[in-house]
Amino acid sequence: MTEQAPSVVYFAGPRARKAKESKIRKIAALFDAAGFDKLVDKNAPAAVKLHFGERGNDTFINPVFVRAVVDKLKQAGALPFLTDTNTLYQGSRHNAVNHLQTALEHGFSFATVNAPLIIADGLRGGSFSEVPIGQKHFKSVKIADAIVEAHSMIVMSHFKGHEMAGFGGSIKNLAMGCAPSQGKCDQHASRFSVDEKLCIACGMCMANCPEHAIAWRASTDDNEGETKFAFIDKDKCVGCGECLTVCEPKAVTIDWATELEPFNERMTEYALGAVINKQDRVGYFNFLMNITPDCDCVPWSDAPLVPDIGILASIDPVALDKASFDLVNGQPGFTHSRLKHNHEPGQDKFTGTWSYTRGEVQLNYAASIGLGSTEYTLVEI
Repeated sequence: MTEQAPSVVYFAGPRARKAKESKIRKIAALFDAAGFDKLVDKNAPAAVKLHFGERGNDTFINPVFVRAVVDKLKQAGALPFLTDTNTLYQGSRHNAVNHLQTALEHGFSFATVNAPLIIADGLRGGSFSEVPIGQKHFKSVKIADAIVEAHSMIVMSHFKGHEMAGFGGSIKNLAMGCAPSQGKCDQHASRFSVDEKLCIACGMCMANCPEHAIAWRASTDDNEGETKFAFIDKDKCVGCGECLTVCEPKAVTIDWATELEPFNERMTEYALGAVINKQDRVGYFNFLMNITPDCDCVPWSDAPLVPDIGILASIDPVALDKASFDLVNGQPGFTHSRLKHNHEPGQDKFTGTWSYTRGEVQLNYAASIGLGSTEYTLVEI
C-alpha cells in the first residue's frame, strides 16, 4: 500500500511593511498558491461559506477579506455568493430576514463584498436535503439546499475556541454552518442539566432557550428558606447548548466524560456530508486572527487568547485545522485573556481555556472517515 503524502497547507503571516504585503494581497496569493481557481467552473454558482457574526460580535471575518476571495472567483469565471445557515438558538440570525439584516449591519453589503447573500436553508430553516454518508452515527445528514446545489465552495473560517468542540475551524464551519436547525439538533443531541447550588436565578438561560425548555423550580434550604433555580426539561431540550454559553456561574452542565466524544463525531460526520458531493471542488481558508475563546455565535467578543498568527489555505480541511491547532498551541498565551492555564508555547491553549474539551477528537475522527489527513506540510508564501 502506497503511503499518502502529507497535505499541503499554505501560510501567510500577519506582518506587512508595503502595499504588496497587505492581508488582501496575501489572501489573493494564497488563493493562487492553493490552486482554488481550478476548483470552479465558468458560469457555475460557487458558495463562499462564512459566518456573518451574531449581533454584538465583532471578530467575524472582515468583509474586505471576503471581497478578495469573491474577486478571485469572478476572475476564474465563477458565480460567487456568500452564504450561511440560520441558527438553532434565538438570536439575530434565527431566520433569514434577521440573518440578512445582521449581515448587512456587519458590512456584508453588495457594495463591499461584490456578491449576493443567500441564506442556505431558506426563510426558517426548512430548505434542506438528505445527503447519504453511511457513517457510524448517521446514514444520512441534513444539508442546506444552497450548499448542496452549489457547484463548488470556498469555506472561510475564523479559527477560535469553542466551549463544546474545543476549537472551531473549517470542520465546524462545514458541520454546523451547512446544516439547518434540524441538522444542528442532530449534531448536538446532548442534554443539559442545572446544578441548583450554583444557579443564581438570573434567568439568562430561559431568555435564550429556543424551545422554552427551562422553568423555575423551588428548593427549600433550612437556613435560607425557599429559593428558586432553573430546571431543564430534557424532553423539550434540543441540546443547542445556548444555556451553557450564557450561564455566567456555570450552573448549566453536561456529562463531559460521556457526551464530548460522540458530539464531536456527530459534528464531523455532518462536515463530511456538506462536501461529499463536491469532490475536488472545495477550498478552505482559516483566519488565525482575533483568536477568541468563543464562537462568533455569541453576542460579544472576548479578548484573544494568543497573538495574531496569519492566514492559512488548503484543499484539505483536516490538515488545515490541524495546522491551525498546532500554530495556536505554539504561541505564548495572553495572561489577560480567558486562558486559565497552559500559557507557555507548546501547551494546549484550548484545554487551558475550556478544561473539559478535547479538540483532537474532531481531527482524528475526521481523518478516520476520509474527510482529510492530519499529516501536513506547511508552506509559507
